[in-house]
Amino acid sequence: MSGQTVPADFSGHMLDLDEDEDLEVFSKNTSLADGSSMPNSPSSMVNQYRLEEDEEEQQDTNTKDLFITVDNPESQVTAIETFIMYRVLTKTTRSEFDSSEYEVHRRYQDFLWLRSRLEENHPTLIVHPLPEKFVMKGMVERFNEDFIETRRKALHRFLNKISEHPILSFSQHFNVFLTAQELTSHKKQGPGFLSRMGETVRSVANSVRGLKSRPEEFTFMQEYVEDFSSKICSVDKVTQRIIKEQREYLDELKQYGPVYAQWAGSEGDLGEPLKAVAGCVERCSKETEENNQHLSEVLAPALHEYILCAETLKLQEEVDGLSDRMEMANDALKGDWSHWKKSMRSDLRSAFISTAEKNVDYYEKCLAVWESFLLSQRVEPIEQRDGEDVS
Repeated sequence: MSGQTVPADFSGHMLDLDEDEDLEVFSKNTSLADGSSMPNSPSSMVNQYRLEEDEEEQQDTNTKDLFITVDNPESQVTAIETFIMYRVLTKTTRSEFDSSEYEVHRRYQDFLWLRSRLEENHPTLIVHPLPEKFVMKGMVERFNEDFIETRRKALHRFLNKISEHPILSFSQHFNVFLTAQELTSHKKQGPGFLSRMGETVRSVANSVRGLKSRPEEFTFMQEYVEDFSSKICSVDKVTQRIIKEQREYLDELKQYGPVYAQWAGSEGDLGEPLKAVAGCVERCSKETEENNQHLSEVLAPALHEYILCAETLKLQEEVDGLSDRMEMANDALKGDWSHWKKSMRSDLRSAFISTAEKNVDYYEKCLAVWESFLLSQRVEPIEQRDGEDVS
């Protein structure tokens, strides 16, 4: 690949664990090089990013015409199985919908049906992934609250990713999923013309896989995906290790505080400071637990989601070596590739900013806890010194 120039549409820095300059994809220039000053504090820096994010989100909201919410998960028990049913609320101003609001109930298998139909009808587009059947690491009970809430969020994001897609959001199957009270009759229907055409596209694509005459830009796509997949998997692995180590640290903290409290009971003058230390450790334990929960519920799911995305993208090879009559399919994927990259960078940037914000908040609160302890220990000596000066 040496000597080749990467087209502008497919270039862009990748997240790298070893090269700081690659992080510029998800960061802003703080202008340290030219001597200009940074924001007054970490909090004000976070607020600057949040303000920019809110402005971008407001612009997106102003142009949206389809709003979807997945909520209210409820366990359903039958003679054969137990499963979770989710409520899907839709509000829209689109003319192809008969009403402006809908409320339906869907289970995980219904989401699988929707995604498979979208893939069948649009084989050259990138369909956002669903969470795996069992997604939470270390979870034995698939119906516990953490698992259900994690899946609900993932299903909510899946539908909203589809709703933001310029082509997939107008799919008839998507319309049916959002509006039909029951899907049984629709699931029994055989593949339509578009589905059969999609299968033909896949068949043709499979027959020409490996051709060296494939369009050059798809080679860059594949290389980007391979690189992206490798790096985000590494980041995810380290993140999972940090979460595990923080949980172990939290367990130690929860044992650490009570020791000081017990010790205080056997001391005289030292009793109050020991109780204060125990209180500080307890407060820091709560902050540590909240910070680790944020990592588990915000950063880790975002990384895992795009690991699944990378796996999906690896399956897009089928458009690599298509002949001239497949040029429109190539163009569709190229357009979708740009849409996906923009969405990916926005999602990961938001997750990183949120994590940074939580870290700043965590360390500032812990700092305040220990500073208050120091101040409490200085009060009495200062009063004594003032009294001596007066006499």
